[in-house]
Amino acid sequence: MVTVKLADGKEKKVEEGVSAGEILGQELSKKQRKKLILARVNGELKDLSYKIENDCTLEPVFMGDEEALHVLRHSASHLMAQAVKAIFPDAQVAIGPAIEQGFYYDFNKEVPFSPEDLERIEKKMKELSKRAVPIERLEMDIDEAISFFKKKNEPYKVELLEELKEQGEKRVSLYKQDDFVDLCRGPHLPDTSKIQAFKLLNVAGAFWKGDEKREMLQRIYGTAFFDKKELKKHLERLEQAKKRDHRRIGKELGLFSIEEEIGPGLILWHPKGALIRKLIEDFWRDEHLKRGYSLLFTPHIAKRDLWKTSGHLDFYSENMYSPMEIDEVSYQIKPMNCPFHIAIYNSRKRSYRELPLRWCELGTVYRYERTGTLHGLMRVRGFTQDDAHIFCMPEQLDNEIVEILNMTLFMLRTFGFSKYDTYLSTRPEKYVGTDEHWELATGALKKALEKMNLSYEIDPGEGVFYGPKIDIKIRDCLDRSWQCSTIQVDFNLPERFDVKYVGEDGEMHSPIMVHRALLGSLERFFGVMIEHYAGAFPIWLSPIQARVMTITDRHNEWAQKVHEALLDKGIRADLDIRNEKLGKKVRDAQMEKIPYMLVVGDKEVADSTVSPRTRRGETLEAMTVDSFIELLESEAQKEKLGGAISPENKE
Repeated sequence: MVTVKLADGKEKKVEEGVSAGEILGQELSKKQRKKLILARVNGELKDLSYKIENDCTLEPVFMGDEEALHVLRHSASHLMAQAVKAIFPDAQVAIGPAIEQGFYYDFNKEVPFSPEDLERIEKKMKELSKRAVPIERLEMDIDEAISFFKKKNEPYKVELLEELKEQGEKRVSLYKQDDFVDLCRGPHLPDTSKIQAFKLLNVAGAFWKGDEKREMLQRIYGTAFFDKKELKKHLERLEQAKKRDHRRIGKELGLFSIEEEIGPGLILWHPKGALIRKLIEDFWRDEHLKRGYSLLFTPHIAKRDLWKTSGHLDFYSENMYSPMEIDEVSYQIKPMNCPFHIAIYNSRKRSYRELPLRWCELGTVYRYERTGTLHGLMRVRGFTQDDAHIFCMPEQLDNEIVEILNMTLFMLRTFGFSKYDTYLSTRPEKYVGTDEHWELATGALKKALEKMNLSYEIDPGEGVFYGPKIDIKIRDCLDRSWQCSTIQVDFNLPERFDVKYVGEDGEMHSPIMVHRALLGSLERFFGVMIEHYAGAFPIWLSPIQARVMTITDRHNEWAQKVHEALLDKGIRADLDIRNEKLGKKVRDAQMEKIPYMLVVGDKEVADSTVSPRTRRGETLEAMTVDSFIELLESEAQKEKLGGAISPENKE
């Protein structure tokens, strides 16, 4: 007999080998049993068929449980694969995980899936759901499983199993629903009837295991929820996301482009986009100077030996470009700025009296990203980091991290992002440095988060090879999460480069180095902002803040004077004196997301005024040019102080 402690604190003696579902079924009402989908055994999600072999805690998990959403989506991916195999028996299955917003499954199929195929697959999934097909867990010896999938002509499953065998696995778990059997760790829902609110979204190409040298597979994406209303809301958000796609808006507004003759993942900033970038950079530099940072500029390449010393060639070489020969010396284009900042530090002897040293750089770096992962501004090969490095003494570390967190949240709020998720990323499998240093660094980050009263999640194993980090992922107006800000404590590089300072005791000591980026990369952050604001940037960031437009040619002289007056006061304005109807001029300005249109007609000429219209269609009373300038400057200042919120994003 074993002892099971239930959620209400009650303890129950049961026979060894009885399933979690059986035990819970005896304790729940009929209504609860209908919604029961999983069990939580000692805090871990398990199938209801899971056999209880030892003393444990046992809790029921019902439909709608947020933690179970991942399991629902994983089960939905299996349901989709079952439907595909039913319709296209020759299709070979690869992998089908749950992902943040849904699920996907990769298939090798000779003829590409068509939109009509997706409709057929989805229809078949609904049929299987209505049949409440049981989802059964099986276990096999690994050699038996390899033989099983070979007979089924599933080479991708065989390859995965052979890799598991090389790693020492003896037995594996499979999941069966009707005649469809898949290799999977689980857990899964008890039957297909629990998968009802789902939608197949699109098909994309995907290399097997992400390797461009391997075959291209077809990836079907889908999403699933426990509630049909939640599914509907999600699909509406996806439609909004399509409308806000930064690649489309960037082209329409003339912000940036990626040209084939230049190369994939390399961004060309057009005049309007470059102007917004300048505004971001100017604000960034000014705020850093206020907080005691000094600006740096460093080269784009360095001798290859530098990257050997830094450890990048050992731990990051797959993301670095091939070396080049200059004067018979091997050089490499930089993927990081940090070794350059260390070189500046080491250019002379440093004293404890100088610390902390806060150095920042908008440094352009280059990293190899696979072609299939490139995505507009969000994933590129050349980008500019808003980078900074702080060299400090151990006793200064806690305060420096708190100050960085304060600055990070200030910057994000200013650009209109008030929602974010915070993660503390711990030691990965491949790392350098001592365990003692890792524990010290992780403790310092944790202490700062707690001092700031910031709620956070532990992200196990997601630290960088040289140290733990804090990641802040901002949420946009569609509640999508984007990785931007990061704070990383590094005891490793100071040791590798023999970075020292003379302490108060006259002895040499190693400083602690903190790597830090607030916005991430300018390219990615700009892409997020385009989608967050749907291209309707707040006034202080708009490349054109106001457009002066005439009703007829006789108003041109006054319009030109208004335009000059705006430019003289630093307002980013342009002039539309085309021989077009006013309605077209207004529509064009609205399509360009210009915050204000200043209409000039007979009355405005006579009164020396302008009649402002907003991009949302509001018409303001006529006012003097000085009054309009005061209005615009006041609104722009409020945005920067209170955090820019685009009117288009209000509920």
